[in-house]
Amino acid sequence: MDQKNYLLIGGSTGIGFSLAKKLSAAGHTVTVCSRTSGELHSLPGVDHFEMDILKDEIPEGAISDNLHGMVYLPGSINLKPFRSLKPADFQADFEINVLGAIKAIQAAEGKLRKTPGSAVVLFSTVAVQQGMPYHASVAASKGAVEGIVRSLAAEWAPKVRLNAIAPSLTDTPLASRLLSNEDRKNQSADRHPLKRVGTPEDIANLAHFLLSDESAWITGQVMAVDGGIGALKV
Repeated sequence: MDQKNYLLIGGSTGIGFSLAKKLSAAGHTVTVCSRTSGELHSLPGVDHFEMDILKDEIPEGAISDNLHGMVYLPGSINLKPFRSLKPADFQADFEINVLGAIKAIQAAEGKLRKTPGSAVVLFSTVAVQQGMPYHASVAASKGAVEGIVRSLAAEWAPKVRLNAIAPSLTDTPLASRLLSNEDRKNQSADRHPLKRVGTPEDIANLAHFLLSDESAWITGQVMAVDGGIGALKV
């Protein structure tokens, strides 16, 4: 397999770290821009730049001249009854899920468009297409992410592919409050037809595929990795 260069915005924990491990194991060069480095130092071929996507510019040295793919991983899980949501809640979710992604994509656009076969992967949520209570704020911002994916996939074809992954609840640090004890984990698992919540590896497997040449004829798609909850009633 040819060595390729990938940029992960966020990636020191959860899905991002699992993806960095997969890309590193495949012999690729990976640059991670995130607020913390976690255990990234243990992965060969992985460089880390400490930054906050909402406050800092992506360092110029973080974006390879030959950039084969970028993944934007920061997100939010802000679940509240609609009556409890303030405009500031919607704004905060929009900033991290949408404006952060836009900032990253714009920074990498030139290098991506010059690299044959390049790809971008963003993240939505099952709650955009499957109406769920208490998800109004996060679903609104992730719905915008889906719009960006489809619009840019059309605008940048055939040079750059863009796709999104729409997970259900996944056992990551971001979801730790929702999975804080065994009862909560069991209740969450039972809501899914496959009777478990997702793992970071479940999601990273699809992200890895969408970055690879094996998905070379896939663009503009939002793919569910959700244990069946978005499509099945059992």
